[in-house]
Amino acid sequence: MPVRKKVAVIGGGVSGLAAAKAFDAQGHRVVGFERSHDFGGVWEVSRSYPDVQTQSPKDLYCYTDHPMPESYPEWPKGPQVHAYLHSYAAKHKIARLFRLNTRIQTMTRRADGQPGWRLTIEAAGKTWTEDFDFVSVCTGQFSEKNIITHPGQDAFAARGGQVLHSSEYTDPGLVAGKDVVVLGGSKSATDIAVNAVNSGAKSVRLVYLENVWRVPYYVGGINFKNLLYMRAQEQQFNQWGKSPLQRVIAAALKPLVWANFRGLETLLKLQLGLKKHNMVPKTPIEKEVSCSVPIVTPGLFECLNAGSIVPTIGTFESYEDAGLKLSTGDVVSCDIAILAVGWKLGVPYLPQAYQDKLIEADGQYRVYRLAVNPDLPDMGFVGFNSSFCTVLSAEMIANWLVRYADGQLARQPTPQEMNENIDMMLNWKRTERPAARIYGGLCSAPFHFKHFDELLADMGATRRKRTNPLAEQFSYPNAAAYGSFLASTPQYEVS
Repeated sequence: MPVRKKVAVIGGGVSGLAAAKAFDAQGHRVVGFERSHDFGGVWEVSRSYPDVQTQSPKDLYCYTDHPMPESYPEWPKGPQVHAYLHSYAAKHKIARLFRLNTRIQTMTRRADGQPGWRLTIEAAGKTWTEDFDFVSVCTGQFSEKNIITHPGQDAFAARGGQVLHSSEYTDPGLVAGKDVVVLGGSKSATDIAVNAVNSGAKSVRLVYLENVWRVPYYVGGINFKNLLYMRAQEQQFNQWGKSPLQRVIAAALKPLVWANFRGLETLLKLQLGLKKHNMVPKTPIEKEVSCSVPIVTPGLFECLNAGSIVPTIGTFESYEDAGLKLSTGDVVSCDIAILAVGWKLGVPYLPQAYQDKLIEADGQYRVYRLAVNPDLPDMGFVGFNSSFCTVLSAEMIANWLVRYADGQLARQPTPQEMNENIDMMLNWKRTERPAARIYGGLCSAPFHFKHFDELLADMGATRRKRTNPLAEQFSYPNAAAYGSFLASTPQYEVS
């Protein structure tokens, strides 16, 4: 019988709440650590830029046993998501497990020779160490800001200019009457650009490196969840681990798949007017789809059509007396530069010797099921796996991880099996699907169903698909259904 463990859960966002709930429900002693004053992670209000909202519809952004309120819009705003996470924490009494305003400084293997890790913890000006049998790292993809600088930035600031990371843009009043330049092409970049226009900016310029496919909330009048999140659509991408028969079938259907994606591209070009704005990507959409594909910010193309947002393909070169010089050679007016350049992925408190085991030379992560590394025992990751249904993905991996930690997976892998699978996946990402290398290879999109199928099989679930084959094949992942699938896994208790 598995022994009760003392488990550290680092991070109090979407994934940290899922992990704390999963380990606590199984009977372990959970101690959660959140460095800020509140739960929520990226949805915590002080970290959210104005008008932020989910990229996923609300029924794709929820836990299995806790749907979002019916009163919420299809794509909830940041404060609504924050309130939802608090309601989930209250429902499962998770707050009692967490220490807020508490930061992890370092972690090393336990000095007493027992399995687990010793954490160095800081809070309220005090530092101490504490031993844990297992550590669940739940700081996700958006923990440490990616800070970049350009020549002339200090002088620009001395003249009264401002340079902000996107997460620091919390007061829209800053941009009123100002010339604003946003660096980046992600949804956060376009969200901020549109908000700046609506907040009275004198001018707004969007500078980004290359065109990418953008998906509107409604494609040809149809909610994109009913088009792009289906198992049938997922099977048209080049998945990993195909059998010889599956490869033969894929080759036979290739012309139909090609026609399907060309039709989708044509629809997006016409609906969004991509040619008009020189925003047609060079890469076929089926080769590009991953977690980096942004959803179209409402109002973006209206602003582009009106000329209130000026797009430029390029990057920043330097800040000059006359303005901001771009890589195109143009010098543009700039009072405020907002850098929507993302976040640094990693585990900064993990010693370098262990980071070298976790991260390959090209930045790809060595993780099995996007959750564990065989050379980092007594540790797992929840929320490192970026996806289009983040909350469900976190809950699925959290439930897998507690069983892995307890040795209770129906298919408990050996270190050799994990390394062989990791090598297979890395080879697939590097040679067959380069788009899968985004975010260190930790993106499960667009293969949510396949990823969940593997997790459920490992857990020994007797139910993995809905009873209605049409719904299973032609509908998006259903959180409540996955709750029933998790309930069909073998149950056990810790002592």
